[in-house]
Amino acid sequence: MLFNSIEFFVFLPIVFVLYWYATNHSLRLQNALVLVSSYIFYGWWDWRFLLLIVFSSLADYLVGLGLEATSRTWARRTLLGVSLVFNLGMLGFFKYCNFFIESFAEAYSFFGTHLEPSRLNIILPVGISFYTFQTLSYTIDVYQRKFKPTRDLVAFFAFVSFFPQLVAGPIERASQLLPQFFSRRRFQYAQAVDGMRQALWGLFKKVVIADNCAVHVNTIFSNYPDYSGSTLLLGAVLFAFQIYCDFSGYSDIAIGVSRLFGFHLMRNFAFPYFSRDMAEFWRRWHISLSTWFRDYVYLPLGGSRGSTGMAIRNTLIVFTVSGFWHGANWTFIAWGLLNAIYFIPLLLAKKNRRYLGDVSEGRWFPSPLEALQIARTFLLTCLAWVFFRAPTITDAVQYLAGIFSPSLLSIPQVAPGWLFILLALFVAVEWVQRNKQHALQIDGLEVAFPARWLVYYGVLWTIFFVGGSQQQFIYFQF
Repeated sequence: MLFNSIEFFVFLPIVFVLYWYATNHSLRLQNALVLVSSYIFYGWWDWRFLLLIVFSSLADYLVGLGLEATSRTWARRTLLGVSLVFNLGMLGFFKYCNFFIESFAEAYSFFGTHLEPSRLNIILPVGISFYTFQTLSYTIDVYQRKFKPTRDLVAFFAFVSFFPQLVAGPIERASQLLPQFFSRRRFQYAQAVDGMRQALWGLFKKVVIADNCAVHVNTIFSNYPDYSGSTLLLGAVLFAFQIYCDFSGYSDIAIGVSRLFGFHLMRNFAFPYFSRDMAEFWRRWHISLSTWFRDYVYLPLGGSRGSTGMAIRNTLIVFTVSGFWHGANWTFIAWGLLNAIYFIPLLLAKKNRRYLGDVSEGRWFPSPLEALQIARTFLLTCLAWVFFRAPTITDAVQYLAGIFSPSLLSIPQVAPGWLFILLALFVAVEWVQRNKQHALQIDGLEVAFPARWLVYYGVLWTIFFVGGSQQQFIYFQF
């Protein structure tokens, strides 16, 4: 079920009314309703894949109980291994099986042996990369005795399948989200209103910005040999806006909808395109995944505490794994490695934590230096996105070669003027609100009632009359 679909606009009010009026006096009934609603939400796409999420939930629930029941090191390691093998094995089969088959055949071709690999007819379950990482964090934290396992089966299953963030995050930690299923939740009007504002802004980003950019991005990337360098650069810039507004839009809707039910999800994006270097960008982009890899891969490997070589190795591993997590294609690995190349010089110069606050804090406009830093970081990000969007490494390299051709200084062949105006207004709103949790956050009564509703109706009007054709969320494929 898509957030930007008629089905969801019918589904959400029904669940909301049942949650607060039919089950409000029983925490267990609320959790049961969340679980049933989440399975309906997920099963709307393909009910058969509900079995996967049930098995994943059950496996880690039992592993958690097993870890609590024993203090023997070998038994605890075995149980953790079972969780890792089960979750990563399931993820590997559905997401990477054909990739490994084809890569194996290509490797053999270097030795003069030609193989005809047979692709398996495997459908990638929506959200599998997200909920497997969420359950893995539970078992790892229980194994490390950072978190006590739960015996409440319904609450645990609801935690794994919580419908707002089930298929594209944020990837929640058990220590942050699971306890909320055991706390009495009361409807708070101010929290619900702010959640609706955030969800509205997320829907605007998805429907108006991302879906309109998608039309031009698809045209340019599908026919890149026919376009000038300036048009190809424009395509990369539009894709940068598309993927940001598509993914952060989903996160805003997920966080906002969760607040309607009394839940708090972690922030997943913090205005990343206002970053002054690539280290700051990665602290602000897909925060739930970046911190997951930091805590469960980078730090266990030693982080940056060892030698310079070890720090470089660990950085390369994390960015490579992060790229591979996004998809079964060498383009994603290349995208990850390119971002590592961007990041490593900052790490070596010990400047990777130079910018921890908001840019131009307390000022309306950035300084000339800050403006140049933001532009440079955004350009580097756009160039890396070419690998993320291109179907093959060859296409990405040829696309980049096309950008840096003499025609880079020509007038773009695809130039939708109204879209540029829309993007400029969007960037201006996000810039003004860059110190807030989301762009429609209004603290107290600092904005008068008529002005607030003028903004709401303006955003709604734009969604209905300027929104592009319905597109599936990009991260559903991951």
